[in-house]
Parts: sequence; structure tokens; C-alpha cells
Amino acid sequence: MANVDKLRVQSSIKDENKIIERRQQIIDAGVKLFKEKGFHRATTRELAKAAGFSIGTLYEYIRTKEDVLFLVCDNIFNEVTKCLSEFPSDTGTIAGLEQAIHQYYSLIDKMPEEFTIMYQETKSLPKEAMHYILGKELEMVAIFERMLKACVKAGNLSLSDEAIYLAAHQIVVQGQSWAFRKWALQKRYTIEQYIKLQTTMFLQGIMQFEK
Repeated sequence: MANVDKLRVQSSIKDENKIIERRQQIIDAGVKLFKEKGFHRATTRELAKAAGFSIGTLYEYIRTKEDVLFLVCDNIFNEVTKCLSEFPSDTGTIAGLEQAIHQYYSLIDKMPEEFTIMYQETKSLPKEAMHYILGKELEMVAIFERMLKACVKAGNLSLSDEAIYLAAHQIVVQGQSWAFRKWALQKRYTIEQYIKLQTTMFLQGIMQFEK
């Protein structure tokens, strides 16, 4: 398991509120620049300029370009956790599961560049940071896994643990495919149409399973 304290991005600034504010500016600049140029071609000097900082100010909040990529990826999981926190994972209702899927897919629609960058560039992170991000991805899957298990416990679904695990991954991947394929999909569907169709096909599929 990754050492979270070791992974924490260091800053020479002590004001936590200022760190949060400045790092959000850095994340926004990183997303814009990595999308335009790619992670490897972007420079820290360009990141500083895109964030509206001097290079010296940038280094008060991050140490390396990889720190910026780590912050971009970690911010995604913070947003996912926040958006799904209002849905208790133990209600066991299909309606609750549908609402959670809708919330999650709607978030992806607001952050397509971030999700795309995460999948394209996570491999560029140092090994321990990469394992931390992949672990966070599995935590995201686990949220839906718990919801599906609650539906089974409540008698609203009949799935084995193996099917539940795969179904949870399917929810996550199908949502993220909107980010990767939005350039084509948005020509045929609004995000609401996409969510409805994907959710309907998903539920129809898993409801045919028997333990």
C-alpha cells in the first residue's frame, strides 16, 4: 500500500487555505496544458505561466511536474467521492443505484479532460504515486460494488460476488467512456440520453443474471 504521507505534495507555504486555492489554479492550468501539449511536452515554466504565477511561486506549491499530474488525478477522486457521498451505499434500492450512476456520469461530463488525462498519463507518475492513483480507482469501483451488494441483500438483484465485482467495474468504465469518446458520442446523444441508455442496458443485463 502506498505511503500517503510520503506521497503528499510538499509546499513551503504554511497557510492551508492559500495552498488549496493556489493548487486549484495549478490543477486547472495543468489540465489545460496537458490537454494541449501532452504531459511530456509541457514544461514547469509553461505551467507557471498558465497558472498566472512566476516559476518561483509555482515551486512554493509543488516540487515537480509529476506533482501537478498527481494533483490532477487525486482531485478527480476527491470530486467523485464528494458527488457520491450523498448516496448511502446500504439502501439497496435500484432507484438509489440509478441516481448514483446519474450523478457519477454527470460529473464525468463536467470533467472529460481530467479523466482522459488521468488514463493517458498515470503511467508517467513515479511508481508509488501510480499505485496510489490505481488504488483510488479501485476505491471508486468499491463504492458501486457496495451499492450492488446492498441491492442483492435487499432482494432487488440476484448476483454472485464475481458478477457484482465485474458489474461495478462496468459502471465505472462505461461512465468514463463518455470522456474518451465524447467527441463522437455527443454528435448523437446528450449526456442525459447517454446516461439513460447506458443505465437501461446495464440494468437489463444484470437483471438476467442468477447467482
